[in-house]
Amino acid sequence: MSAGSRAGRPETARKPQRSTAGNIAFAAGLILVLASTILGAFAGVYLTLKLADESFLSPAIPEDGRIALVIGGVGFGAMVGGFLPLTILGLFGGTDENGTGEKPRLRPIEASRKMLGVLLFGIYLVVVSVVVAQLGWILPEGLVVLAGVFAVGFGWVPLALLPWERFGLEGVRSRFASSKKAN
Repeated sequence: MSAGSRAGRPETARKPQRSTAGNIAFAAGLILVLASTILGAFAGVYLTLKLADESFLSPAIPEDGRIALVIGGVGFGAMVGGFLPLTILGLFGGTDENGTGEKPRLRPIEASRKMLGVLLFGIYLVVVSVVVAQLGWILPEGLVVLAGVFAVGFGWVPLALLPWERFGLEGVRSRFASSKKAN
């Protein structure tokens, strides 16, 4: 029965296959993004530990709250480290394989805005983790770690609920909605 339904389908309806060079380029890009994400996370941990130990904030961070600050550093570093190569690749990306221009290149001003937004979001995550680290004054370290994971993990929720249209940033919510409709 299934053989009969395939018999009427033309051969041109199949999806085009990627070339070997395209597969190699995709794998290289994936490795680059994953490596920069991991290295960014390690750099974020290093920076937040320096922030907790050797900066003006060191007296304000309790010993039981240091791990919450490290969790924020992981979020900050991974976000910036992951989006930096994606934005750079977007600068050099071209049109799709059919040449219709559905995936245009990023302009430098758009790329800088995207990176500034990612950087500000990463700083927001560090601020959230500093606030959660203050729980170390009254709670044991295990509960502060648990609170830090939830606070940093769900730190994007308040930003998603902001009325971006009031700030003149209509494209933020509409781009998110259009990408959901496309799927």
